[in-house]
Formats: sequence, structure tokens, C-alpha cells
Amino acid sequence: MKKFFYSKKIAPYVFICPFVITVLLFWLVPIGNGVLLSFQDVLKEQWVGFDNYSRLLTDTIFLKALWNSFKYMVGTLLLLIPFPLLFASLLNSKLMKKADIFKSIYFIPALTSVVVAGTIFRLMYGEASTSLFNQVLGYFGIGPIKWLKGAGTSFFALLLLACWRWTGVNILYFLAGLQSIPSELYEAASIDGASKWQQFKKISMPLVKPTTVYVLTISIYAGLSMFIESSMLFKGNNSPNNIGLTIVGYLYRQGVEKRALGYACAVGFILLFVVMAVNIVQLKITGTFEEGRE
Repeated sequence: MKKFFYSKKIAPYVFICPFVITVLLFWLVPIGNGVLLSFQDVLKEQWVGFDNYSRLLTDTIFLKALWNSFKYMVGTLLLLIPFPLLFASLLNSKLMKKADIFKSIYFIPALTSVVVAGTIFRLMYGEASTSLFNQVLGYFGIGPIKWLKGAGTSFFALLLLACWRWTGVNILYFLAGLQSIPSELYEAASIDGASKWQQFKKISMPLVKPTTVYVLTISIYAGLSMFIESSMLFKGNNSPNNIGLTIVGYLYRQGVEKRALGYACAVGFILLFVVMAVNIVQLKITGTFEEGRE
């Protein structure tokens, strides 16, 4: 037995066995079971073929959840990529004093439980005139708003929660990418008379592209799979007129609340295909595939 485990040919396979077994048990097997369930009506114990998928095409609630998730994803991309990159550049600047303190402050929201954060934000967006945001509006002579009852205001609330929670994380990603750029490049550009903006545009942005692509990829997935923030903000999975319903929220409603596991699995695989399609398109646009071939 000792010779078996100490064999140079066998040892590598022994080391990767825990990983392979974990992938098989907790990834491939559930996916296989999910595929089978998506072609069934679990409640009636019937094989329904592609009926679950065809129902999704005419399910107005699902289409609204898909639109809400896509809209949320686009909003987070527009806010959580350019602004963290700008803040990271400021933190990486020699003009910035006590940068480590600001790094810690920016990252604190990411350490906060999303359940706690969602509950606090729900209180801040309360309908009473004494809630935080309505008090702010009161200073400008504007009456109380039912923030979580309107489509526009609730979308603003979700985006603000996302920015508060994830800006610090993306700042650290971009900061790591910026700090990997040799300082000699900036010194040479400065000697040639390049301004700070020109250095940022011509040096920082091109060389931090791998980090940007990574942040973009995980942000697309995070935006389309958002659920807990919406559930906490609306105190459940039943927002008014489904204005806060997401794809994962609809999956939860079908699979857990209604026990329609087959239909829920179909929703899950549609989400998987949408995430893959969007990311493949953005990786193609950013030229990541071509760079990989080189």
C-alpha cells in the first residue's frame, strides 16, 4: 500500500481524487439530475419533454423577471466598473494619503451580511416621513415617496444597495491590476510630457484590461443571478407587481414555494444559457478569445 501511494505515477491521481470526487458529486450529478427534472412535471410524475421550456416563452411573469435581471445587470455594469476603476486609480496615486485606511473603509460593506444590509436599507427606504431618504427629500420640500412600490424608485434602491456592497470589492480587483503595472512606464510617460489623464488612458486602461474582463465576467453573472438583495429589500419574494422579481427569485418561487421542481429546473437552465451567452459575447467583443490563442 505504501509503494502504491508513493508511486510517482499513482500519486498525482491520488492528490486530485478529492477534487474529482467533489466535482462529480456536487456539480455533474446535480446538473444531470436537473436536466432530467427539467423535462418532467414532478408534481404529476409525468415526462413532458420540452413543455416546461415552451411554457417559459409565454410566461409573462418569467419574462418580466428576465427583464428585471437584465436591467439590473446593465445598471450594475455601468456603475460598478468605471467608478471602482477611477477610485482604484486615485488610491494607487502617490497623491493619495492614508490609502490603506480608505481601502479598509471601502471593503467593510462586503464583510457585512447581505441580510443585515438589506434589512437596514429597507428601513432607510420606508414609506414613513421619518425614514432616512424621505427625510432627505423633506429638506428639499418634497413629500414622502413609497420607494419600494414604484418600478423606478425600487430599481434605484437595488442599484444603490449593490453599489454600497460591491464597490469596495471591485476597487481591490482593479487596485491589484494597477499595482502590477511597472512604475517605469508612468515615469517614462511623465518625462515625455504626458498628463495624468493621458497616462491613465494610454497606460492604465490597456494594461488593466485582463482585470476589467474578469470583473465584467463576474459582474454579469452576479447581476443576472441576484436574489437575496431583492428578497431582503422587499421583505420576501413577492414585490408589488413583481417589480423586484429576478430570475433566481422566480426559480425559488416555482421550485420551493410551489414545488414545481421540473419547471424550476427549466428556469435554472435558461439562466445558465443566458449567462453563458452574454459572457461569450462580451469575451468575443473584448478580444479575450483571440488573446488566448496567441
